Amino acid sequence: MAVLHSAPKFASNKGVIDALGESVSVWLHGAHEQHGEIVLVAKREDIETVLRTLRDEHEYQQLMEIAGADYPDRAERFEVVYMLLSLTKNHRVMVKVSTDENTPVPTVTTLWPNAGWLEREVFDLYGVVFDGNPDLRRILTDYGFEGHPFRKDFPMTGYIELRYSEDEKRVVYEPVELPQDMRTFDFLSPWEGSDYVLPGDEKADAPAPASEEVEDEAETPADAVEFDIAEEGD
Repeated sequence: MAVLHSAPKFASNKGVIDALGESVSVWLHGAHEQHGEIVLVAKREDIETVLRTLRDEHEYQQLMEIAGADYPDRAERFEVVYMLLSLTKNHRVMVKVSTDENTPVPTVTTLWPNAGWLEREVFDLYGVVFDGNPDLRRILTDYGFEGHPFRKDFPMTGYIELRYSEDEKRVVYEPVELPQDMRTFDFLSPWEGSDYVLPGDEKADAPAPASEEVEDEAETPADAVEFDIAEEGD
């Protein structure tokens, strides 16, 4: 007899948007379900209020992650995504806000201490500024690094590189040196084929080498078998 667990593996999204909308809809641009998850699009200036309400009134106790995304074609090109988990409901919800390069997003370090670290990551990689964060410093790149690596307009090669020098016992900056010429790539589908010969393909048109004659060793075992059978018959 199967024993049903008191808590399912995951909770249903049925009715969640209606339940949350009653208390936070005034601070939202919209809400929808996407890829099996509830997504709330909050007004930037009200993000702290929305998250506080979800934590205190709807039991989304944990801030699991803050992620960034870059859409250069949009007027507000950056999205900041907050991922919340309810331990009591066994349910997750995502809250998004958008901003541009110059407009800060209110910090949520007032709600969760780990938000300080997560906001620093988004600031470092995307350049999104969080108003009220008490320690908004770079966290993954060097403190003197210029630019934000996850922006889709960030140069792929850069102009300087850094390394730790055993001789000088410090981090040194040097011009970028490429050990080989930049390769050129075409984006033809393998099914379309290319109009040039790839290295190694010339072997396909070469004549096959003449095979060496191999002595037929099968006769000896066959004769031996026939001999044994003849002896047994005698």
